[in-house]
Amino acid sequence: MLAGWKKKSNLSSNEVSTAVWIQQLRLCCRKRSSGFWMTRQRKQFGMRYLKVESEVFEYNAWDNVEWSLEQEEEARNKIANQKDSPVASQEAECLLRNPAEQWNTFYQTHKNKFFMDRNWLLTEFPELDVKCRESDDPLLVLDVGCGVGNATIPLLQTSEQSGKMFVYACDYSQQAVDILKQTTSQWSDRCKPFLWDITGQITETIPPRSLDILLCIYVLSALPPEKQQQAVINLTSLLKPGGALLLKDYAQFDMTQLRFKKNRLIDENFYRRGDGTLVYFFTQKELDRLFNGVGLKQETNVLDRRLIVNRAKRVKMYRMWVQCKYVKNV
Repeated sequence: MLAGWKKKSNLSSNEVSTAVWIQQLRLCCRKRSSGFWMTRQRKQFGMRYLKVESEVFEYNAWDNVEWSLEQEEEARNKIANQKDSPVASQEAECLLRNPAEQWNTFYQTHKNKFFMDRNWLLTEFPELDVKCRESDDPLLVLDVGCGVGNATIPLLQTSEQSGKMFVYACDYSQQAVDILKQTTSQWSDRCKPFLWDITGQITETIPPRSLDILLCIYVLSALPPEKQQQAVINLTSLLKPGGALLLKDYAQFDMTQLRFKKNRLIDENFYRRGDGTLVYFFTQKELDRLFNGVGLKQETNVLDRRLIVNRAKRVKMYRMWVQCKYVKNV
């Protein structure tokens, strides 16, 4: 069946596997009623393919854009050149000593004005839609590395009518947590922001093996590579059997990695931004090893290759993310 579909649609094998994944996600939510999310979501998520190069500026984004061999070689050369001017070891040690400091400074400066709300969450992770939930029990979610609530607040808004979601929200920035406590005060019965460094001791705020979903959006990439495993161990201990870890994070060769210049590289695929915050760029295999190592089973592990287009400036931006769903064994 897939072979026939591929031939009829003229899709590559990569496009077929991703398209199948997208359709599987959509099956969960066919019964969704119209409303906020139906008007805000990307109607063609994962399904807009660039077939004719001359049409590139007709839309703002294209999915599953394959790179040429020349592009891949250019990307590898840029990363190799970054290794010629790494961050000084003393500066790197200072940044790694207490990464939360940089984020506290960031949120002191920007408050809740920097990041946009993640109104695409239910499109890309329909598991978060309580309208799909058969159980009458509330969906228990932990928004890991919640920041000022750019995922937490949309989740609370979209589940407000049913009230069938409780969102724990943790961050290691006290500034971020304080801001989120203020902005979520109207949902105090369905939301609990709290301070937690997920690389340290297990939190006592959440009972072990109680969560339905761990939501990890651009959070593991903010951790030093040597601390990522402990973070995943801690988080998984809170997940109930059959619960899911949902992740979206930066992938190796993303545009933001290739744009780094001198004095940004700390270690392989690990960088400091201009504001001192840290970022790591994952491969699919790295994440698979990380999650399999704590007993999570892969359901999806997809490389999202997206071409973002600024039509006014005629600029093309090649973005790469890894999007995953891993489930705890029953």
